[in-house]
Amino acid sequence: MQHFKLKKQSAISKILSTSILAPCLLGVFSQSALAEHMDLPSIEVSAEKLQEENKSSLNTSDTASLLSDEPGISLYRAGGVSSLPVIHGLADDRIRIKVDGMDLISSCANHMNPALSYIDPSNVNSVQVLAGITPVSMGGDSIAGTILVNSEAPEFAVAGQGLLVKGQINSFYRSNNDARGVNISTSVANDKVYMRYTGSTVEANNYKAGGNFKAAAQAAALRGWLDGDEVGSTAYKARNHALAFGLQHENHLLEFKLGLQDIPYQGFVNQRMDMTGNDAEQYNLSYKGKYGWGKLEARAYHERTRHSMQFGDDKRYWYGPSFNVPGMPMDTEGKTTGLTVKGDINLSQRDALRVGAEYQRYRLDDYWKASPPSAMMSPNTFWNINNGQRDRYDVFAEWDAKWNEQWFSQLGLRHSTVRMDAEMVQGYNSAMYGAAATAFNAADRSSTDNNIDVTALARFTPDAEKTFEAGYAMKTRSPNVYERFAWSNSNTMVMNMNNLYGDGNGYVGNLNLKPEQAHKISATGHWHDATQQYWHLKITPYVTYVDDYIDAVSCASVNKCPMSARTDGFSDLSLDNQSARIYGIDISGKTLLAQNTGLGRFDATGTLSYLRGKNNKSGDDLYNIMPLNATLAVEHQFGQWSSKIQAKLVDSKDNVQAIRKELKTAGFALLNFYTSYDWKHARLDLGVENIFDKFYFDPLGGAYLGQGSTMSSNASAPQHGVAVPGMGRSVNVGLTLKY
Repeated sequence: MQHFKLKKQSAISKILSTSILAPCLLGVFSQSALAEHMDLPSIEVSAEKLQEENKSSLNTSDTASLLSDEPGISLYRAGGVSSLPVIHGLADDRIRIKVDGMDLISSCANHMNPALSYIDPSNVNSVQVLAGITPVSMGGDSIAGTILVNSEAPEFAVAGQGLLVKGQINSFYRSNNDARGVNISTSVANDKVYMRYTGSTVEANNYKAGGNFKAAAQAAALRGWLDGDEVGSTAYKARNHALAFGLQHENHLLEFKLGLQDIPYQGFVNQRMDMTGNDAEQYNLSYKGKYGWGKLEARAYHERTRHSMQFGDDKRYWYGPSFNVPGMPMDTEGKTTGLTVKGDINLSQRDALRVGAEYQRYRLDDYWKASPPSAMMSPNTFWNINNGQRDRYDVFAEWDAKWNEQWFSQLGLRHSTVRMDAEMVQGYNSAMYGAAATAFNAADRSSTDNNIDVTALARFTPDAEKTFEAGYAMKTRSPNVYERFAWSNSNTMVMNMNNLYGDGNGYVGNLNLKPEQAHKISATGHWHDATQQYWHLKITPYVTYVDDYIDAVSCASVNKCPMSARTDGFSDLSLDNQSARIYGIDISGKTLLAQNTGLGRFDATGTLSYLRGKNNKSGDDLYNIMPLNATLAVEHQFGQWSSKIQAKLVDSKDNVQAIRKELKTAGFALLNFYTSYDWKHARLDLGVENIFDKFYFDPLGGAYLGQGSTMSSNASAPQHGVAVPGMGRSVNVGLTLKY
């Protein structure tokens, strides 16, 4: 299990001294849950360091980007605040993501509102990634791992010392896309009651690539008012608010959190639609208590999301005033309700038992209003998903044993019942959509999956300078609502609307999908100095085999092709169970270069990740596998001043998935620089990313659909064959005031 934690600290002096602990740690246990039994070292990276490492609101408004520098972690690029994290080649719903303890689900046919988009980076206090051999207590209904993101925990005043009042305001500007925003947080507490407010707003224009990426003919057809280096449909605006209330009494803490989000627009460069609204409310009540026998945690939460899509300005431009159709409005409403109870029981000095139960209820309506006078999109409302239902019931047990100072073991077992169903659907009209709707409505749409997770690990610490771990995990995930219930193959236009992958293809779901079951073996060797302050080297090889892997197949193979074939260079596809294997290695290290020189401390850090994935049935490569990549940096700390120069190296992506017509990308190298100075009540941050304005294509960016006729069916459509370019040079500046 890879495991790292990013946590705010007040002392800038800890920035570089803790950088050894920033890269992913391989293990199969939760640090927070097992520290009492293992004396695990704290794995912390300060908030100031996040800013230097492109991990703060100075350099990103996308919370998923907080993970971008870690070995084994990559990102499917999407909207400006909505990237999808990838753990060892597995992404999206294959990862369990918990935000302040809530299991959140993307309610969108294009997954434009993933879980991490609901919390702004400025409100993130800690991030934990558990990859591979994830404890059953920390993961279920997922096969890749778990990401835990938490806002700041309540901080109470010392009894008898009056009120504790804190506050912070931060503003930032990024030159490339004119991104500007403000983040505010303030809290007040006595020794019993706590209250905190955080708010953030950000607005950005389209970003610019490091050079022109459209040929002259393409630029004339595509760009309209956009320059040749302007990446269409990448502008965004987002607002987030959060309130937290805490009450403590002796060993008990009760907390309530309210979250509100409003995204007026967010362009999606690799989708045929843009987000034109995302409004969400989250209600989150939790309890934590310590007892003589151990600990008890309980949580109840509810989220409601209202999401809309339409052609944004860059996509709408193509049609002009003569196109007498109000686009293609798409609306979604998702509701998630969850309950969790977990207890840690101290059986003996050696043994601890962790037991728990979880319930999650999910409902989804996805409907597209008619767009007359188009005969294709009228006169009815198109029901893509009608009362989609996905209910999950879980129980788990986990046994930790610390046999002696050298040996630790963990065994875990989880059972999940996933029940899914959906009500009858209809198309825009019966003439064009009736046959597909009739077939779906006549089918048995209900299903019940009984899934089992098993984990086993051993950890050996022979001395203070070495640690070795090895483990096995069997993890199971049931299909999501769109994978099973997206029903219409009536035409390419509708299939294009159900795309979770950003590859430009059209998809139809499959009612017959089975749950995926992954078997993973991983091992880690960790060598370091006794204090873990001067050097370390960590090597983690792993291999995963996935039974019933859900992958793209030709629509003909499941008898779901539309009446006419595509001529625009993309494909109409469906999904089916196959099998896959993934293997790779992560390496991270650090060494002290110099200290006590009169110029401060210098450290060198580096990470390297290699990954391959194959479909065993077709022999095809898996989609969006990150090529060989490395990050090298020299970090400097001198009093309150800290700096870093960083090189990011990515190999060419030559192993691509043929069925999806995935695009190859060339290798590239980027150079970044970050520096900050911290005063008692203020901090100034400066960053220059992609210093040499290097032009490159994002290997996980998907297909460029950012402007022009995103719904074109013409074989000569200028969008085909263009990958999404990365961002050119950006100078970023931020100022923070604290009290």
